[in-house]
Amino acid sequence: MTTSLNGSTKPPSKDSKKPTTTRRTGAKTPTAASAPATAAPVQRPLPTIRTMIVCVPDELSTQVLDSTRQLDRHIGATASSEARFWVNPNIHMWQNKHLIDLRKPKTGPRYCAGGPIRLLDLAGMRHGGALGASMRHQQWAGVVRGTRDARPWQDYLLRHLSDQVKYPVEQAIKDFEAQPRVLAMRAHNAATFGDVYLDPFELELLQAGPAAYANYHCMWVVCTDAVYTLNGARMQPASDSAADRLTYLSQAIRYVESLDPAQRLLAVTLA
Repeated sequence: MTTSLNGSTKPPSKDSKKPTTTRRTGAKTPTAASAPATAAPVQRPLPTIRTMIVCVPDELSTQVLDSTRQLDRHIGATASSEARFWVNPNIHMWQNKHLIDLRKPKTGPRYCAGGPIRLLDLAGMRHGGALGASMRHQQWAGVVRGTRDARPWQDYLLRHLSDQVKYPVEQAIKDFEAQPRVLAMRAHNAATFGDVYLDPFELELLQAGPAAYANYHCMWVVCTDAVYTLNGARMQPASDSAADRLTYLSQAIRYVESLDPAQRLLAVTLA
């Protein structure tokens, strides 16, 4: 596990020094009564945004979206298209030209990086996301059987951010990974490399039960980590906590479902 999953977990630099101030001659030194000490506010952990769904405006052509430079300029971030959308199995061959980065695997549904909603199989994606999550949760339950509920990574991250000197991020990671339930998940991942991966960062949702976990992935598979709306706003969770991510997804899925069937969507991976 690395700290790259959250940009706010960087430990303080050893070379950092306290800022110095110059006091004017004759100025009185403030006392504890006149300048009470206040605790520094705890830094709020930033959400992890790896994948984003972009609502493409009409003025951007499909050919423009194939250009990484044009895409970066539009969303204001370095990104590349990601083929993740299932293609509607009922579309005609001549409609393929409206899809972005179309893939044709030997087995399974065709998929692409984006296109008009009417040409995508969002309902199939949601069903597949929920089904896959249900099977993964069943396997997780067997892996962690006999272990107690574990504290999620967010608890250790917040403790680190409240006192980064006394509780460095390396210690936070070590304490999180040492929990018996997390150890069981890590052992499974190590022994079944390339098979079913159990993400320790999904611990909150896994512990919430199979229905909650399946419903989360039913929405996430379509909305991912963030949605770039038609008016240029970015919908995203306030943090990586399960509660914040579910709040975001409940809003994002309703937004996506309210879009016109002709609206184009594009999935991108952020650098």
